[in-house]
Amino acid sequence: MSDTISHRDRAVLRAVAAGRCEIAGQCLRIDGLSCCDQFAAMRLTQAGLITGVDSQPARLTPSGQALLEAA
Repeated sequence: MSDTISHRDRAVLRAVAAGRCEIAGQCLRIDGLSCCDQFAAMRLTQAGLITGVDSQPARLTPSGQALLEAA
């Protein structure tokens, strides 16, 4: 995934790392606002980069953390 991750996905991962995101259903909220990329949460969760329970803060997985550190 690291070869195909977009700049937007990296920005979302940085926001998750900063504790600014929550997963609401299949949507991602950043700073309380819905993310304009409606598939970001699903794409990053399926890639194993973030995790979260509905209406709880999203968290980076070890793979997501490693990807950010490598960038």
